[in-house]
Amino acid sequence: MNLYSTNNKDLRIDFPTAVFNSMPLDKGLYMPLEVPKLDPEFISRIAEYSMPEIAFRVASALLKDAIPEADLKAIIDEAINFDAPVVPLSEDAFVLELFHGPSLAFKDFGARFMSRVMGYFLKDNEQILDVLVATSGDTGGAVALGFLAVPNTRVTILYPKGKVSEIQELQLCTNGHNIHAVEVDGTFDDCQALVKQAFADEELNKKLRLTSANSINISRLIPQTFYYFNAYAQLLRKGRRKVVFSVPSGNFGNIAAGLLAYKMGLPVHQFIAATNVNDTVPRFLSTGVYEARPSVQTYANAMDVGAPSNWVRIMDLFQQDLDVLKSLVRSASYNDAQTLQGMKDIYAKYDYLACPHTAIAWLALEDYKKENPEADAAGVFLSTAHACKFPDVFPEDMKQQIAIPAEVGALRAKKKLAEKMNADYEAFRAYLITSY
Repeated sequence: MNLYSTNNKDLRIDFPTAVFNSMPLDKGLYMPLEVPKLDPEFISRIAEYSMPEIAFRVASALLKDAIPEADLKAIIDEAINFDAPVVPLSEDAFVLELFHGPSLAFKDFGARFMSRVMGYFLKDNEQILDVLVATSGDTGGAVALGFLAVPNTRVTILYPKGKVSEIQELQLCTNGHNIHAVEVDGTFDDCQALVKQAFADEELNKKLRLTSANSINISRLIPQTFYYFNAYAQLLRKGRRKVVFSVPSGNFGNIAAGLLAYKMGLPVHQFIAATNVNDTVPRFLSTGVYEARPSVQTYANAMDVGAPSNWVRIMDLFQQDLDVLKSLVRSASYNDAQTLQGMKDIYAKYDYLACPHTAIAWLALEDYKKENPEADAAGVFLSTAHACKFPDVFPEDMKQQIAIPAEVGALRAKKKLAEKMNADYEAFRAYLITSY
């Protein structure tokens, strides 16, 4: 598998280099030189395959000979060892539950696959790999659990002070060992900017072997395609072939993976990028003007991103087909009042407890169906996190109905470990050098 930078089409690197370098020095993002088309016969018979089998077919098509087949199967079997069911709520509304992994969020797909891939390529006695992560909520916990005790790795997770939920913070601050948490007095965009500055710092990169576990890393994006293909397989088993995916979107890695799956041959009728008031992409799709703005804190904190990194990947995928992109992807944004009402409505209508991000995806799907009443597609909205991670957002009567997994109770008994820091690059740089 060869890749290039979105800022340099002539660059050619192999998959291990992209995994460990994470982001080119030209500040682009790595993309596969070739997006393979899966065999149409495989797509038509995909309902016959299990999730690990689907994941192997997709990954092997993308990675080619980067990892031998037997080793790739072993990585997938270990990393993707939990379910992602498509749950029917009505005849035409389905929820794709992506929170059945260890951190109770969809980020487990990417983080677990990536950590195993990095562990596979790491050699004994090599320089320690320093993994830098900016999180707006769920990425941190998934990466922490994915990399916990992985040999020859150290993980530094930056998160915005007061802008993640209690459980999200505990998941990334209570691990110890090789996991380090940094509480930044700022926004997610500030955290992301610090990480990007570190990768662009040539002198720092001579001292430390830096890589990222954010969705800017191509090995995070690849496994997120798996659950789109697997969802389609489940729908085929229910006799449904036409599908609309409504995707909660913050840094736009989730929907970028869906669009990569589409480019590989997954037959999707429509994607909906559902955002909170951080609506950079909805405004672009409406006006044609891309204007990033400082992020605003909302109930759906994992989507509080004003400058979504992965949008450049989406633009790159459709660089010759912008009209196709604008037709294939529609977008909608919702404020906190609408989000809360959506959480109440989906509970009243289906007796289903949806986290704020999930509720936003449902609202966008409902609005799409109202505007397209003739559409006969199965509407699938992605549920990206367990409701227990956002107890303070729910009305009291709904909060009492949330089932709390046993591992959450265990987290509350642990000591919080976090370094406090201003959003200052020199301070962060000094921390990285002196702490290790």
